[in-house]
Amino acid sequence: MIVAISISPTAQDDDGSVAASVAEAVQVIRDSGLPNETNAMFTNIEGEWDEVMEVVKQAVFKVAETSPRVGLVLKADVRAGHDTGQMTAKVERLESHLSD
Repeated sequence: MIVAISISPTAQDDDGSVAASVAEAVQVIRDSGLPNETNAMFTNIEGEWDEVMEVVKQAVFKVAETSPRVGLVLKADVRAGHDTGQMTAKVERLESHLSD
């Protein structure tokens, strides 16, 4: 499965930034060893259901250490038999259909 998550703390820096809290969540995800990638809006994580959801839980709880409230947006692609390699394979399939 692949999940795309966005974790948003309610606590913020003086300038309105949440980057420090989000970085802590991303570090938990990177330390998990699961395939992942971060872009401007989401972090994608790939693996089996239980291991992915455990990492999501740990990342949310890490942010909750410094914020009284945490929002989580999660989108999942659950496809039997496609547990690994799909973050890149899906993009490759898409690119093969785009004209130059």
